[in-house]
Amino acid sequence: MHKDITILQAAHLPEKTERELNDAFTILHFPKDHAEGTRLLAEHGAKIRGIAVRHAHIDRAMLDAMPALEVISSYSAGLDGIDVDAAQARGIAVHNTSKILAEDVADLAISLAISVTRGTIRGHDFVRDGAWERGGAFPLGRSLRSLKTGIVGLGHIGSAIAKRLQVMGATVAYQGPRRKQVDLAYFSTAVELADWADLLIVACPAMPETIGLIDQKVLDALGPDGFLVNISRGTIVDESALIETLARDGIAGAGLDVFDREPHVPLELRKDPRVVLSPHMGSGTLETRQQMGDRLVEALLEHFANR
Repeated sequence: MHKDITILQAAHLPEKTERELNDAFTILHFPKDHAEGTRLLAEHGAKIRGIAVRHAHIDRAMLDAMPALEVISSYSAGLDGIDVDAAQARGIAVHNTSKILAEDVADLAISLAISVTRGTIRGHDFVRDGAWERGGAFPLGRSLRSLKTGIVGLGHIGSAIAKRLQVMGATVAYQGPRRKQVDLAYFSTAVELADWADLLIVACPAMPETIGLIDQKVLDALGPDGFLVNISRGTIVDESALIETLARDGIAGAGLDVFDREPHVPLELRKDPRVVLSPHMGSGTLETRQQMGDRLVEALLEHFANR
C-alpha cells in the first residue's frame, strides 16, 4: 500500500471506495467551506500527491497550492470542473470513468428517447387519471426506428447509444471534432446534423468549445417535428433558447437528464407535458456507481505503482 502518499479526497464516494482509499493512502478530506479549504491547502498542500474528485472545482490556483500533485482521478465521465489544460501543462495525469458508465447512460438515453417520442409518461398519467376509462383516445407517438437520429459526440457514451439505435433499426449519424473510423454518416457541425436529424441526442463532454453548442440555430434546424435528448451536461444546451423554442412549438419535445443550474429546473420545463425529466441519473445504478468507485481507486493505485 501507499500510506506514505497523501491523497486529497474532494468527493462523496461509496462506502467501499472510501474504505479502499483509506486502506491504501493517507487521506485528507477537502471541506465544503471555501475558507476552510484554503486553510487546509495552505497547511497541507505541499504534500498532496493525488486527488480523488467528483464535482469539486479544481482550478489553476488550487493546482498551484499543490506543487507535488501527480494525478487526478475523477468519479465522473466529465472533467468540466477540472482545468485539464493547466493540469496537463504541469504533467499531472487526469483520469475519469466515462468508459465504465457508458452503458447505463446509453440505456437512459434510449429510455428518454422512447419516452419523449412515444409519450410514455403522458400515457401513464392518461391511465392513472382515468382518462382511458372515460373513453379518451391517446394520441399516436413516433416510431423511434423511423427517426433519423443524430448523436452529438461519439465517445464511449455516444458509441454505446449508436449501437443500441442500430440494433433497433434506426438510421444514425454523428457530429464531433473529427471523423472516426465508424460506418456512420458524419457531419462537421451540430447545425448540419440537426438539419438532417429527426432526433438529436447530446452525448459530448462539456468543454469550452461545447458550452452552449445546442443553441437557437441548432434547435431551429431540428425543427417543429424534431426531438432533443440530453444526457451529457446541462450547459451544452442553451436552456433559455430551448424554453423559447418549446413555447412556440419550434420542436416536438425534449428528454432531459441534465440541466444548466442543477438541481434547479426552470418551471417552464417542469410544467411542459412534451418534456420528460430525470434527475441527472444516467450512471445511477448500484452496479455502475460501485464500478466507478473501483476505477477511481485503481487509477490512483496504478499511477503510484508505476511510479
